[in-house]
Amino acid sequence: MENISKLKDTASQIRRDIVRMVYHAQSGHPGGSLGCAEFFTALYFSEMDHSPNFNMKGEGEDVFILSNGHISPVFYSSLARSGYFSIDELNSFREIDSRLQGHPATHEGLPGVRIATGSLGQGLSVAVGIALSKKLNKDPKLVYALTGDGELQEGQVWEALMFCAHHKVDNLIVTVDWNGQQIDGPNDEVMSLGDLDAKWRAFGWEVLHMNGNDMHDVITVLRHAKSETGKGKPVVILMKTEMGYGVDFMQGTHKWHGIAPNEQQLEDALSQLEETLGDF
Repeated sequence: MENISKLKDTASQIRRDIVRMVYHAQSGHPGGSLGCAEFFTALYFSEMDHSPNFNMKGEGEDVFILSNGHISPVFYSSLARSGYFSIDELNSFREIDSRLQGHPATHEGLPGVRIATGSLGQGLSVAVGIALSKKLNKDPKLVYALTGDGELQEGQVWEALMFCAHHKVDNLIVTVDWNGQQIDGPNDEVMSLGDLDAKWRAFGWEVLHMNGNDMHDVITVLRHAKSETGKGKPVVILMKTEMGYGVDFMQGTHKWHGIAPNEQQLEDALSQLEETLGDF
């Protein structure tokens, strides 16, 4: 297994990037981004077969679709840190005419972004289409997609789930960021998701569970998920995370879903996150 310590160091730097980007823009979504740092680090620096020599069609490589596009800070940092574009470009987050918009967009041609996302509920359908395209073209590589748990309240998601199982889309691994929070409060107060494990199984999916803030578990479960592909069933990982993980005053609350820290809060956050790769 890859050096877990090195991956943890990368995740720490990505968290520093997240809080600094959102602070400088005074806009953005730090909570979910911080909670998914281990997942993105494992995916882009260990488990996904990809290249920063960006191929828009994704031919001959694994493809990732970020459905919950509001957590773009963790996505942009992961892309920059893995060589898709200059780390210095993170300074332009959410600026007018920047390629790093609040939600990933394609009109400016940012390497690593294949579709504009953030209109919740749509990303899984896109991922299904890409996965089917790979099967038709006899491309053995995989498609990964990340959704939010609150996003599962969108009806289009469940249509896609039925379609996947019926058509045996078994080259697709979906991960749900199951942090129990959404913009207006805890999921259970806004609209309970019920028994997610039972629901996904009932729709014909292979269901795995992951502690998304434990790097060793993230690596282990992602590898298990890959071993379950090609067996006639799509695969989902229910990933338990804590919103705001790594910054104590942001953890476990929806209040940091979409607000920026002030200068003192930035300093407090950075004091809790080790600089390992150098700030932008």
